[in-house]
Amino acid sequence: MSRVAHPAGPRHGDVLPADHPPTAPADLNALHPDIWPRGARRSGGVLTLGGADVRDLAGVFGSPLYVCDEDDVRSRCRDYLAAFGPQARVFYAAKAFCSRAVLRWVSSEGLGIDVCTGGELAVALSAGVPAEQITLHGNNKTLAELTRAISAGVGHIVIDSYEEIARLAYLTGAGNPGVPATRPRVLVRVTTGVEAHTHEFIATAHDDQKFGFSLSSGAADEAVRRVIGCPGLEFAGLHSHIGSQIFDEAGFEVAAHRVIELAVRIRDEHGIEIAELDLGGGFGIAYTDEDDPPEIKDLAQSLSRIVDVQCAVAGLARPRLTVEPGRAIVGPSMVTLYTVGTIKPVDGLRTYVSVDGGMSDNIRTALYDASYTCALASRESSAPAMLSRVVGRHCESGDIVVRHAYLPADLAPGDLLAVAATGAYCRSLASNYNHVPRPAVVAVTGGTARVIVRRETMDDLLALDLG
Repeated sequence: MSRVAHPAGPRHGDVLPADHPPTAPADLNALHPDIWPRGARRSGGVLTLGGADVRDLAGVFGSPLYVCDEDDVRSRCRDYLAAFGPQARVFYAAKAFCSRAVLRWVSSEGLGIDVCTGGELAVALSAGVPAEQITLHGNNKTLAELTRAISAGVGHIVIDSYEEIARLAYLTGAGNPGVPATRPRVLVRVTTGVEAHTHEFIATAHDDQKFGFSLSSGAADEAVRRVIGCPGLEFAGLHSHIGSQIFDEAGFEVAAHRVIELAVRIRDEHGIEIAELDLGGGFGIAYTDEDDPPEIKDLAQSLSRIVDVQCAVAGLARPRLTVEPGRAIVGPSMVTLYTVGTIKPVDGLRTYVSVDGGMSDNIRTALYDASYTCALASRESSAPAMLSRVVGRHCESGDIVVRHAYLPADLAPGDLLAVAATGAYCRSLASNYNHVPRPAVVAVTGGTARVIVRRETMDDLLALDLG
């Protein structure tokens, strides 16, 4: 299997070697515009988000607290639509962060919604997202989930296994009393063999993993044959997703080339030209000032050029291009606020700063060695920088929120810390480890805040325990 070559060095975003702290920033109070929400400001040294003072937010809604800038989310949706243009489709990957409010925002801005479970589908439908604007993903969709998707009339179902083709054939067969009035449109997910330059847990196109049909083994060709052979299914095209937190286009180019080679074989064998090519998402964002993600317009131009060139070389009519940003839409829009609890200097090493959250509200540092930027949020400080590690309150030594942080040396219990770019996968992966309730999510816009996901309570947790 061939591999895409990448330069040596750390992976972008989820990145720094565990024991290699970065250089201290020149200004601890600065807010890097590529990392913080577009509405983040300092007012008298205090962080404001969407015009709301973080001290007021924590005072009213408590901490830890996820704070989402609604205008930031909406503006990024518009940026993607403008960059890719009317000939392409943009779908928001709901797994990044799924709530009715956010799905309403992105849908109202003109994006479709990708869901990967029946639960995410239920949220999207309850948010009023038109079913035809929903795509159902997932590597092990249940019969119940497929039934719900078909009955709702979702726009696309992405096929991920032979068993799934059989389930859909059964559900859409003439002998099934619940057979849909129209044939479900399906995309076949292709594993291209591209090894994306990212963390192994979020790379999804190499052969040795669970998603899709392998090109190298011939499984993808066979999957297409089986779909075309099912009279109850409409073969719409091909899907390829190479991973998450991708910063360069090299992997997309190789993946597109291989998928289009499959499209040529489909044309030659079946006389069908694919109508749609979904290259997935995974577009990277900046978590630290060492990250340099591409501009959306440059990314769009690059992907469009790749598809144009590959189709022209293959003599294939250009299919409609679809992309699926999730992290790139919601990741930079959200900040997590914490209250400092204890401060513990370790001579010759660093200072451990314990906050009132941790791995239950952000598992990504422990799971992926993810890097983050954090700052003192509740006041300004001119104290010198101290190398810190922001840790949580859970009974695990790996309970780390920010592995390497430079915070003011006069940091004190009761101060508020803000961790940037926590919109993607933090709340989605949140847990109740150590029986800690999950934080609330508040949306801010125009200086006002409202709860869009309420804070869990101990009563919520106890209600599940039937004794």
